[in-house]
Amino acid sequence: MYYGEIKSCDIANGEGVRVSLFVSGCTHHCEDCFNPQTWDFYYGQPYTEETEEAILSMLAPSYVDGITLLGGEPMEPANQRVLLALVKKIRMTYPSKTVWCFTGYTLEQDLWHSDGSTPDSRAYCEVTDALLSMIDVLVDGEFVAALKNISLRFRGSENQRILDLPKTFAAGKPVLWESRNDDVNRVMKMKEQPKTT
Repeated sequence: MYYGEIKSCDIANGEGVRVSLFVSGCTHHCEDCFNPQTWDFYYGQPYTEETEEAILSMLAPSYVDGITLLGGEPMEPANQRVLLALVKKIRMTYPSKTVWCFTGYTLEQDLWHSDGSTPDSRAYCEVTDALLSMIDVLVDGEFVAALKNISLRFRGSENQRILDLPKTFAAGKPVLWESRNDDVNRVMKMKEQPKTT
């Protein structure tokens, strides 16, 4: 696997302060993609054991909330096989940190079937289930230029969803992610409600 960039202090690609790994290789080729150079599977630098150690070190500070996998396309099978080992190490070393993943694939069509059947998709491979089981939040769906909306949080077009994967798997259907800040906002709104007697 190759990667284009690693950001050690990213606040744009998931909740809180995150380490972001931009992997190389993508077969979607979305119109107006913000990162078209990463379509090439050999763009950037080779991912090595030293790269992995550097990422684990970047995750160490207490103010870092977790890692975000994006690209490129993390869910291309060639990338999944490498990322699974990384995410396993992150889960063992930093169990309280979250894992976010951005993919152009759609969860129910390409990666997971609630009935347990195997998706017939170029994205699904022998490690997909294991990798998905360790991801907290999945932002899914291709970027669609006609549906671009710059006011959306953590996504570029209106078709894309932010999914809470543990809740999704427990429910057997897609469950949208709610920000930790949403709880704060709900409490504030409740306090603003006029009291009834």
